[in-house]
Amino acid sequence: MKNSEMSRSSPFKMRLVHLDLKGAPPKVSYLSEVFPLFHALGANGLLLEYEDMFPYEGHLRLLRAKHAYSPPEIKEILHLATLNELEVIPLVQTFGHMEFVLKHEALAHLREVALFPNTLNPHEAESLALVGAMISQVMELHPGARWLHVGCDEVYYLGEGEASRRWLQQEHNTKARLCLSHIKAVACHVLARHPATRPLVWDDMLRAIPEDQLSASGVPQLVEPVLWDYGADLDIHGKALLMEKYRKCGFLRLWAASAFKGATGASQALTPIEHHLRNNMQWLQVAARGPADMLQGIVLTGWQRDFAPFEKYDHFSVLCELLPVGIPSLAVCLQSLLHGGFAEDVKAKVENFLGISNLEITDFTSDILALVTHVGLHLRSSVDTLLERDRYVTGWFSPYHRRRKLIHPVMVQHIQPQALSLLARWSTLVQELEAALHRVFYPDTVEEWLEENVQPSLRRLQGLLQDLREAASPRPLAAQDP
Repeated sequence: MKNSEMSRSSPFKMRLVHLDLKGAPPKVSYLSEVFPLFHALGANGLLLEYEDMFPYEGHLRLLRAKHAYSPPEIKEILHLATLNELEVIPLVQTFGHMEFVLKHEALAHLREVALFPNTLNPHEAESLALVGAMISQVMELHPGARWLHVGCDEVYYLGEGEASRRWLQQEHNTKARLCLSHIKAVACHVLARHPATRPLVWDDMLRAIPEDQLSASGVPQLVEPVLWDYGADLDIHGKALLMEKYRKCGFLRLWAASAFKGATGASQALTPIEHHLRNNMQWLQVAARGPADMLQGIVLTGWQRDFAPFEKYDHFSVLCELLPVGIPSLAVCLQSLLHGGFAEDVKAKVENFLGISNLEITDFTSDILALVTHVGLHLRSSVDTLLERDRYVTGWFSPYHRRRKLIHPVMVQHIQPQALSLLARWSTLVQELEAALHRVFYPDTVEEWLEENVQPSLRRLQGLLQDLREAASPRPLAAQDP
């Protein structure tokens, strides 16, 4: 059955894979490998959150990351998407989550609160000019885009800046009104210059605003909200009520947003597939209970720098699961959304797509997935076992002994060979992993991931061996006394 035929039975006409490029952006060569898989699994669109990977020009050039895609690479990504029948929706943050912009000294004066780079000051004319320039450059490389996601989620500290405090002292002014006015200004800017492009916004800043205020703002006629919830136990009834509220306010189309990776821990290295499957299955239940024909589609988000307890994600957080590691979860979630569940026949389809015999067994064919899984499951635990539970280490080379470089010579023969063997085994595997990572990611991503997930354990092993060498080396007798 073709994707188009399955789409007719799915409540989500559009199924977008979100690529969060603010951390671990893949090389275009890797995207050429996974886009056909995305299509085969049932995706028909991409939500590209470029952040600092977009090749901004002119006065915005400072926003570029070191390895930002070039304009020809952006065009190649779009070409690859077209070849695989994946409609591209670019995402440009325009209010909250502006860290990659407002961290720069030259733009820091546009912060809502001077200390924090999260949120744009909506009172400054220069703020709208800034996001307008960003939108213009992005849209120039995405001609004909039917939608543009303008972010507007988690606008923390809104109302706490000096200009906002003065504005809020005036009668009838509220934070909700301030938020809606900026969203409206951004949406109007998009529609005035790109009338065929519909702005999307994350919905969290709209949820608590009363119906009458939302209706009167004019925002429902300008944007399409994306309702997001990445939990494994989301409130299905509450989401259906929220969709009904948005319908009454005048929104014509709504989107849902689940997650296939990220959103379960800032330093998560391996994707908990069961969590994400439950999340997506519950969104199917929401779709069944919500207003008919309002849902345009679902975004399967794949966060790369994960969210803190109070944030969806953060420009400054560590990397969570790499994209290749999240592919099995994406496959499970997409196929389940297409078929309405994860029965045995759907599981078999997923295993066939991934080229594995059993999802429950980590016999992955992908180099990175297999190696990262092995590191995630065994590296730290194997080092912990040696350093914290081995009877020779804990009994004869404890932290007390190591600080004083004390050891019985015979114990060196018990400890050193197994420590050297363990270090050699892991060093060989890490070299293989590093080479695999370099094929997919840029050098700074490889360095960061290894530093966070591998080096701490290897350094513990190396430290043990260094202390052993020093303790075993001949020294004057007096120096060996405790």
